[in-house]
Amino acid sequence: MIRRIIEIDESKCNGCGLCAKACHEGAIAMVNGKAKLMHEHYCDGLGDCLPGCPTGAITFVEREAPAYDEAAVLAAKAAKAAAAGGCPGSAVKSIPHTCPGNAMRTMQADDAAPVGAVPNRLRQWPVQLQLVPVNAPWFDGADLLIAADCCAYARGDFHERFIKDHITLIACPKLDPVDYTEKLTEIFRANDIKSITLTRMTVPCCGGLVRYVQSALQNCGKAIPCKVVVIDADGSIRDI
Repeated sequence: MIRRIIEIDESKCNGCGLCAKACHEGAIAMVNGKAKLMHEHYCDGLGDCLPGCPTGAITFVEREAPAYDEAAVLAAKAAKAAAAGGCPGSAVKSIPHTCPGNAMRTMQADDAAPVGAVPNRLRQWPVQLQLVPVNAPWFDGADLLIAADCCAYARGDFHERFIKDHITLIACPKLDPVDYTEKLTEIFRANDIKSITLTRMTVPCCGGLVRYVQSALQNCGKAIPCKVVVIDADGSIRDI
């Protein structure tokens, strides 16, 4: 598509790095002392980087370029924050030592469960789709559960019936400001996913999650078995 996008004149660039700091989307990086537009689909064409350039090396042009991809930008930000430890809830650690709630880890299902308690079947952290790294080690060979957020609140046996023996990802197609198609495509393509179970509520907005998964399956080039389970607000299962 033809759209407005920045252009960097390397002959004018003095390597100060101010544009890379000003670019909230992470489209610009410093390479060999010069600013470069590394990800065209990260550039929103708004030009926050222009005022920061002291030499006038950055201008707008109208040219063929991929569309701005907000989902990819948000996923990259989440991955960067996780790697840097910027967001405690998405910190990526193999072995937690301090705060277990802050680490991505493999858990024993029945650890510390009181006698008579319903066991926790969650096997990994984080679970929110925006926060999960594409190449998390527990994806390989996994039976994947992709669940709309509300599903676990509609059924009391959700852990035992759906989360057990699965790697769990949760998302809300109505409230999350992301089209998850690209990230799911990357997860399916990069890992050996054995099967997918998708749980959704009967409300229409949950259909968006089904579309994301179906599109990702088409894009990834793999034939991964996928079943959809529809849950009513009273907890009854509408379809399998």
